[in-house]
Amino acid sequence: MNFDLSEDQALFKATVERFLAPVDVEARRRIRAMDHGFDAQRWREAAELGLLALAADEQYGGIGGSIVDLAIVAEAMGRGIAVDPWLENGVLPLRLLNSTGLADHIASIVDGGRIAAFAFAEPDRRYNLTPQGTVAEVRGSDFVLSGEKRFVLGGAMADHLIVTAALDAETALFLVPADSDSVHRRGYRVVDGSEAAEIRFRDVTLPANARLDISEESLRSTIAEIQLLAGAEMTGLAGRLLDDTLAYVREREQFGVPIGSFQAIQHRLVDCYAAIEQMRSMLWRAALEPRTDAARWRTAMVGAKALIAEKAEHIAREAVQFHGGMGVTDELAIGHATKRVMLLARLFGDPAANLSEFAEAA
Repeated sequence: MNFDLSEDQALFKATVERFLAPVDVEARRRIRAMDHGFDAQRWREAAELGLLALAADEQYGGIGGSIVDLAIVAEAMGRGIAVDPWLENGVLPLRLLNSTGLADHIASIVDGGRIAAFAFAEPDRRYNLTPQGTVAEVRGSDFVLSGEKRFVLGGAMADHLIVTAALDAETALFLVPADSDSVHRRGYRVVDGSEAAEIRFRDVTLPANARLDISEESLRSTIAEIQLLAGAEMTGLAGRLLDDTLAYVREREQFGVPIGSFQAIQHRLVDCYAAIEQMRSMLWRAALEPRTDAARWRTAMVGAKALIAEKAEHIAREAVQFHGGMGVTDELAIGHATKRVMLLARLFGDPAANLSEFAEAA
């Protein structure tokens, strides 16, 4: 099988690398100090480069990228320790909205003019996609939405919220204007320096067309895509962590010699290298899995994320161990990379939860 990138894939990978190259540790710290830890100008630049359009269907002005195309970009994002919420506030809402036919909303995200966030997590529900505390009721020709969501990535800065709610014992999704008087948001910083939000919906009145035509099956398939892309980004992050650690152990001296000359350290770094090769192999095996059997395909995605997340966290711990205490600070790139790995490893399930889901389905 030929694993070489196509011309378009190579172009997008190079585009991402150029886009991320100017953002060093100091620039990343500056961006994280901005409101919501977000640079709106960079977001528009990402849109102009087509990085958001890649996730949208062509009929809505997008490029219609495949899961492989998106995984290539996600891995490059990881290697560059991207500070932009491309996955959570770009790809995720666009993949959800692709099946709805809401061309204007999709176009506004593709061009970087608006930001959307997905609100699913509820108190005491951990990673469960099925809503319980957030409920929608039919009142006349409208819907009325009430409840609370937690850990809404980008929720404090979003223009629109894609919200899951229980409607007549079914899972329904609604597009909610974030600036509604009945929507109350509290932003807070998460481990990688970006911002999430707790959101309360107090009898939010929505028109009938606010309900999105997204089936529960389609929702779960989209989440499976995001799980794989989180794995792709973690694969890139792990590669960056290893590269930076290799450079450090070649320079750091102890007893008059570089610590990289110690056999025990060499063995541990070889283990990290082998782990990255396993991660990449699992990533592409899952990305190339045929979709003929939807349940089998989703199982492959969650299994890939479980393995990749576990190994990425191991490599992050090793990188920090070799750097010492400064490895967890924002003074070094590995500190930023480690914290991003910690967030992605728990996006739509931590390794243990993902592995349990994989085992039950296998």
